[in-house]
Amino acid sequence: MTVALRNYWVRIVAALAVLTVLVIVVNVAAHGTFLQPSNIVRVLRQITYNCILGIGQTFVIITAGIDLSIGSLVSLTGVVMAIVANSLHIGGIPLLAVTLLAGLAVGAAAGYVNAVPVVKLNLPPFITTFAMLEVTLGLSYIISHGRPVALTNAEAFAGVGYGSFLGPLTKALHLPSIPTPVIWMIVVIAIFTVILTRTRFGRYVFAIGGNEEAARLAGVNTARIKTLVYVISGMCAAIVGFLYMALFGSGSPQTGTGDELLEAIAAVVVGGTSLMGGQGSIIGTFFGALLIGLLYNAMNLLNIDSYLQKVVLGVVILLAVILDELRKRYLSKA
Repeated sequence: MTVALRNYWVRIVAALAVLTVLVIVVNVAAHGTFLQPSNIVRVLRQITYNCILGIGQTFVIITAGIDLSIGSLVSLTGVVMAIVANSLHIGGIPLLAVTLLAGLAVGAAAGYVNAVPVVKLNLPPFITTFAMLEVTLGLSYIISHGRPVALTNAEAFAGVGYGSFLGPLTKALHLPSIPTPVIWMIVVIAIFTVILTRTRFGRYVFAIGGNEEAARLAGVNTARIKTLVYVISGMCAAIVGFLYMALFGSGSPQTGTGDELLEAIAAVVVGGTSLMGGQGSIIGTFFGALLIGLLYNAMNLLNIDSYLQKVVLGVVILLAVILDELRKRYLSKA
């Protein structure tokens, strides 16, 4: 077993241990309500959007970058997809597919524009993606005239937004149904886990994050790889925009402008992805999002003040960064 693989599994086992301890303690404090199946399903649904955003962010952060535009991209793609859906005279799967493809195209284009100043001019991604945040947010308000764009065929998207998977089966087993957005999250996790861990592109992403100059000298087209990771981030934002649009029955310029960006980055960091680049995993990001979701859910069950919840989340993020730094120092001395 290689050192990198061993470290990866150490982080996964550590995350599972923390989650297990947290679940046991909170379940006892909440008198058994925390581990009820309906509550677990509720947590999974709540983390879906931040997890998908975090998956795109994981690719960017592994290359030592950052994408601050994902929240406003959720808004812009949602508005664009609502307008596209209203203009189409088709139904069923074709309507869903064309609408989603339109959003993915917008997200990919924004990701490409994000990447160009970074790879061509070597500008800091913090600045370029912040500029994109402002541009896309402004465009979403301009296109929508500052109002939500209601879907004229909202019923066609109902199954995506708040439908359930295997509803009759889970009902027969007296279990809560699995929300459709959770299935979307599982599919996205599976696809991008394979891309990151089983493809040459994924290996190049890690190589760039570890040492970009060495990767370039080894023949890696670093400009193309870095461009693609921002495209992936933009497309993940478009998927979230699609799910939000289906859920609310409209594309709104105000969707995605809350804490989605910060919590997505928090999920990536808590999940073990280094802000310095070179290491991280999609599964780790899922566990990070799950840990944050469980924390929020537990604090709600225990009636902890909402302002204090933000303090707790900030402490958790800080501890995750400190532990990651201490782990790296220990490994460097080993």
